[in-house]
Amino acid sequence: MTPVTRTEELRARLLGFRPTDRLIGWLGPLLFAVLGGLMRFWALDRPHQLVFDETYYVKQGVSMLEYGVEMRWAGEGKVVDPLFTHGNLNVFITDNGDMVVHPPVGKWVIAFGEWIFGATSSWGWRFSVATLGTLSILIIGRIARRLFSSSLLGTLASFLTAFEGHHFVHSRTGLLDIILMFFALCAFGCILIDRDQMRRRLADHVGRLSRHTYETWGPVLGFRPWRWVAGLFLGLAAGTKWSGLFFLIAFGLMSVLWDMGAYRAAGVRRWVSSALVVQGPIAFVAMVGTAMVTYVASWTGWFLSDHGYKRHWADTHPGPDWIPGALRSLWSYHTEAYHFHQTLTSPHDYMSNPWGWTVMSRPTSFFYEGPKLGQDGCTVAECSKAITSLGTITIWWLATAGIVICLFQWILRRDWRAGALLGALAAGWLPWFNLQHRTIFQFYSIAFQPYVVLIAVYVLALILGPATAPWPRRRRGLIIVGIYCLATLALFAFYWPIYTAQVVPYNFWRMHMWFPSWV
Repeated sequence: MTPVTRTEELRARLLGFRPTDRLIGWLGPLLFAVLGGLMRFWALDRPHQLVFDETYYVKQGVSMLEYGVEMRWAGEGKVVDPLFTHGNLNVFITDNGDMVVHPPVGKWVIAFGEWIFGATSSWGWRFSVATLGTLSILIIGRIARRLFSSSLLGTLASFLTAFEGHHFVHSRTGLLDIILMFFALCAFGCILIDRDQMRRRLADHVGRLSRHTYETWGPVLGFRPWRWVAGLFLGLAAGTKWSGLFFLIAFGLMSVLWDMGAYRAAGVRRWVSSALVVQGPIAFVAMVGTAMVTYVASWTGWFLSDHGYKRHWADTHPGPDWIPGALRSLWSYHTEAYHFHQTLTSPHDYMSNPWGWTVMSRPTSFFYEGPKLGQDGCTVAECSKAITSLGTITIWWLATAGIVICLFQWILRRDWRAGALLGALAAGWLPWFNLQHRTIFQFYSIAFQPYVVLIAVYVLALILGPATAPWPRRRRGLIIVGIYCLATLALFAFYWPIYTAQVVPYNFWRMHMWFPSWV
């Protein structure tokens, strides 16, 4: 057998089928990204009020632009917020940095929209998150195409994301969580690209050897840039919220395990040692090292400021001379923030347990007003004007069942795609089970929402059947998937007024609250 033929054989074993319809692979996700983007940017400035935790991050974004750090504002939010929304930006105490518990990256992202459109523009408050939400529709579709080797399934993933209510609401609200989701999603896409490139190089390398020649140790395979890019995105994720660190751990381990499987499939004798000893340290430097540098660099505004919270703490707290005072001050700041995260137990009406997040047991109400007749366009005795971060249940409930299916496929059938999706889902979801003692909310689940969509697509792919299946089998699958997509679209349209703060009769709003826990 010629070396070229053996290389092709190894590529088929290591990579499987690769779709060749590149144009369709881009056009489908692009179509739904454009459509989803139009919906997300439509009336983005409504309501012209700070919605839910926008009271923190929108004002902090303005502070970042003005001072480089988060400054305290003069008074409680209920006093300051009306002044701010009416254009009075002089709400900060200019010599007193605020103790905030989330790193600065997400605030800088929100500040970008405020820099473009102005700090008094509610369009500017939400521009950045709407942009990232729109881009993520495209990225999820491209990831699904690579993951499932199907342009149809890639388009389906973008469709589901475009009409997923939880994603839609977050794309229109200036919070940090969809920013965290975006950076982690980009990192997931990067390690998938790296996986394919590594296996292609490995097939080329081993294909040049004799068929009866087996290497003891796996080759290094040169520079792997996508791991470094993944480290950059994971540093940005952790620089948005500390929970991004769990994606760094999960994706780093995932990448090394994929190398282990590739070496084994290629016939490398010491495939475990090769992955751990040869690739492990390189992966650690590329991903963890880059993430750490990125995270520290994200605090540049704080380092350059004289007003950042605890910026000069080390001046009055002596310590080892070999550690710069600024780093000791930053560490003290982080210690205090960590203590806050561990001890936040203030009760809240919409706090929820992570056990129920994937079934939408307690969706978070971001905004609610009850106009009366003649107020704000209300034409009946009592109206509702609400924004509820309720996911499209056809997607979330199917994915909840899909978790069990993926476990079966991964453990018993050794499907690496099922394992990858479960690993990514676990990175965003499982850490919260260790924090059930503190105040947490279901809207945090947006961080792992892409993997919920991809698990739903995985189940739909099983229903659809392989492209080589007999036409009657394929037709039944297409009909079922088509009905499912229509149901998803209908549910999204049904909840549209509850996602976009439409003034509707109170009874109409109650009709959408199917369970007591949704109110």
